Amino acid sequence: MSDLGTAGTGAVLRLLLDGQPRTRAELIDLSGLARSTVTGRIEELVAAGLVVPSGEAASTGGRPPARFRFNPTARLILAADVGATHLSVALTNLTGDILDRSTMPLNIAEGPEAVLSAVVRAGRALLRSARRSVEDLAGTGVGLPGPVEHSTGRPNHPPIMPGWDSYDVVERLSRELAGPVLVDNDVNIMALGEHATEYADVEHLLFVKVATGIGAGVISGGRLHRGAQGAAGDIGHIQAPGHTERCRCGNIGCLEAVASAAAIAAHLENATTSRDIVELVRAGNTIATQAVRQAGREIGTVLAACVSLLNPSVIVVGGSLSQAGDSLLAGIREAIYARSLPLATTDLRVVTARSGQDAALRGAATLVLQHQLTAN
Repeated sequence: MSDLGTAGTGAVLRLLLDGQPRTRAELIDLSGLARSTVTGRIEELVAAGLVVPSGEAASTGGRPPARFRFNPTARLILAADVGATHLSVALTNLTGDILDRSTMPLNIAEGPEAVLSAVVRAGRALLRSARRSVEDLAGTGVGLPGPVEHSTGRPNHPPIMPGWDSYDVVERLSRELAGPVLVDNDVNIMALGEHATEYADVEHLLFVKVATGIGAGVISGGRLHRGAQGAAGDIGHIQAPGHTERCRCGNIGCLEAVASAAAIAAHLENATTSRDIVELVRAGNTIATQAVRQAGREIGTVLAACVSLLNPSVIVVGGSLSQAGDSLLAGIREAIYARSLPLATTDLRVVTARSGQDAALRGAATLVLQHQLTAN
């Protein structure tokens, strides 16, 4: 896809992404492009293997018109979800369907060279298993567990990523992988993945990740909203009313310092991780259950302001702590409905994420797909 730079190519390809075979005449009507332009773009797409003939339509007199369909296996996408303590890498086709994946423990604190070398090794291993080459890649999408300046793909003062600040992730991966490299923070790619997989028809969605940290991805008008520098959705560092706890960012009273899994675990016995908290709640531990519900209220108070500002129709709660049953969601709903105006909450749904661990990988693939279709 990266070699298709002619204007209008992406417009024609987008019309075929739904898998429905179409004739030249149908593509002309739908695109508004001239016949000669559509014919040229189809020839270009067929030559690249992205579009293939798909039989003939019924004739209205004369030779039956040929139909064309999208070929999702023409290229592959490498998707990488880099977590604080794990690395997941997947190969997807051009519709974002995961074909194969691998997951391994990996500490983000080992630094960018070690982590990104592991991404390359894992990607190459998946390509070998699929009997494909690096040249078959349409691009690589990467999610990182910290703030990312999206225009450059460089991490920006990430609190849990020593040695990563301003590191050129794009340049490093581009040395060994074909196609463009797109980098974003993990919450944004989870929002993209959940939206593409489960809520493609929803125009306004807020994805909230509650784990070791807290963040949000904003879908507005059907598109991911990143803001001027890529910092949109950083709700973990909004001050929670009435709190003065010190946050790892240096400020006091941040939502993350009050309601994240790390903050909850600090007040519980036998709990240091999100998994520990979830297991305590599932075992019926009253103190843990109350702590998670109160964390939900704190998160909901901040989200109530987001509801008034953004007016989403769906709030999706994901991240490791979202697995703690209904306690977290109940607290979030309680605060939102108590503090938001009825007009903003009449049809608002607050739900748990459905796509699970696939969200980040699907979102990383979506980064590449959206970039290619916009660029062409």
